[in-house]
Amino acid sequence: MDLKKYEKIIEGLLFAAGERVSIEKICEVIGTDKKTAKLILNNMIVSYNNDPSRGITIREVNKGYQMCSKPELYQYIKILFEPRQKSGLSQAALETLAIIAFNRPITKVRIEKIRGVNSDSSIAKLLEKKLIRECGKLDAPGKPFLYETTEEFFRCFGFKSDSDFPILEFNEIKT
Repeated sequence: MDLKKYEKIIEGLLFAAGERVSIEKICEVIGTDKKTAKLILNNMIVSYNNDPSRGITIREVNKGYQMCSKPELYQYIKILFEPRQKSGLSQAALETLAIIAFNRPITKVRIEKIRGVNSDSSIAKLLEKKLIRECGKLDAPGKPFLYETTEEFFRCFGFKSDSDFPILEFNEIKT
């Protein structure tokens, strides 16, 4: 099969999926290895990004790929979704999300110890918005839930994977 045929199939897959498709699934569908699939996808990304007449691109998201609109179209696309738009995140929810993102997996008790306040409503809001998920239970008394970020988090905040997160360095505070 020629590369243009693969590109056509991948473009259709990503468009139809409407969300991230793993590289493994793409390979399975087009019947090729990861190296070839990534080469095709990278060529497609360059092609989309270098064509100013196109309103879409392909992004790598958490070991997969997703078709999405180009960032410069945000001002127009947001108009389409404004009536359905839900409220944003509160400062408390953003703090909680940051703690989970940099410490995942993490328990609610640990989140509350870091924040110094109850985080029930923040965690509930983040679960509702699908920015975090329960990823298991800690093997400790009470078996508390562990929380981690989701693919929706990666997509919303523009991260390809957790390796894109900046490394935080803390200096000891002396009193």
